[in-house]
Amino acid sequence: MTRSPIRSRLLIAVFVALTASLANTSAPAQRPSNPPSPGERVVADRCSVKFIRNVNIPAEVEGKLIELRFEEGMDVVSGDVLAVVDDTAAKLTVEFKKAQEKEAMLNADNDVNVQDARNTRELAEAEAESHKKLYDEQAIPYWEMKKKMLEAVRGALKIDLAEMQKKIAMAQYVGKRNEREIAEYELERRQILAPFDGYVENRIGQQGEWVQPGTPIATLVQLDRVRVEGVVDALAFPGRVRAGLPVTVQVFTSSNRQAPIVVEGKIGFVGSELDLSHRVRIWVDIENRKDSSDAWMIKPGMDAEIIFE
Repeated sequence: MTRSPIRSRLLIAVFVALTASLANTSAPAQRPSNPPSPGERVVADRCSVKFIRNVNIPAEVEGKLIELRFEEGMDVVSGDVLAVVDDTAAKLTVEFKKAQEKEAMLNADNDVNVQDARNTRELAEAEAESHKKLYDEQAIPYWEMKKKMLEAVRGALKIDLAEMQKKIAMAQYVGKRNEREIAEYELERRQILAPFDGYVENRIGQQGEWVQPGTPIATLVQLDRVRVEGVVDALAFPGRVRAGLPVTVQVFTSSNRQAPIVVEGKIGFVGSELDLSHRVRIWVDIENRKDSSDAWMIKPGMDAEIIFE
C-alpha cells in the first residue's frame, strides 16, 4: 500500500519538530547578562537593618545580685556598672592582702641585718689582724689567732646571708603584691560592666537572684551605628562589588516607604560565596540619628535599600 504525498510530508514535519525540540532541551540554558549602562542605578535585594552588637551581658562569678543599676530603655556608656554581685568577702580579702603586702614591703626594705653583718665582719677582721700581730710576737697561741681569722671569714658569710635574705624578702613582697592584685581583680569581677556604649534592650536578672558564671543579666544593643545588610547580583556589577565602594543607603521608617532616611556610606563587607542566583551578601554600617524626642530613628528590622550608582 503506497503512502499519499500529504501523509509523507506530515511525517517529515513531525520528525523535524521533534529533532529541534530535543536539541533545545539538551543545550544548557544561558543566563542573560545585562550589565547596567553608565548612570543606571543598581539596587541590592532583600535589604534590612540589623544590629552591629546585640550582646547578653553575663555575670562572671557566683553569688547573689545585690544591686541593679539599670532599667530597660536606658542608654549606658562603656564601663558603667550595670549590676553588683555580693562582694563582702572579696572586699575583706583585698584588705587582708594589702596588709600582707605592707608587711612584705617592710621586710624587703629592711637593711638592718645587712648593716649588722657588715659591722660584724669589720670588727672580726680587726680582731683577726690584731691577733695575727700578737701571734707573730708569740704573745698568744696559734689556735687563738686562727679562731679570730675564721670569725672574720664567718662575718663575710653573714653579709652574703643577709643579702640573700633581703632578696628573698623582695621576692616575697612581689608575691604578696600579685596576691593583692588578684584579690582586687576578683573584686572587680563582681561588678558587671557595660562593654560598650549602648541601649538596654532587656533586663534579665533580678535583684536578690542567685547567679552563676555566664548567667545573663541584661541585653545590650548598639544603636548609634547600625548595619544594613542585603544581597546584590555580582554579575550585574562585574568587578565593582568590593569593600570600600561608595553607596547610598535608604532606610524606610514607614510602611508606605515614603520619605526614607538617606545616608551615604561605603560597603564594609562582601561575601566570598554566590548563591544559586549569583548573588553575594554585603553590608554597610551607617550612623543612626535621633528625633526630637531623643529616640533613635533607625531601628533594626526596618526595610532598606543599598543603591549603587
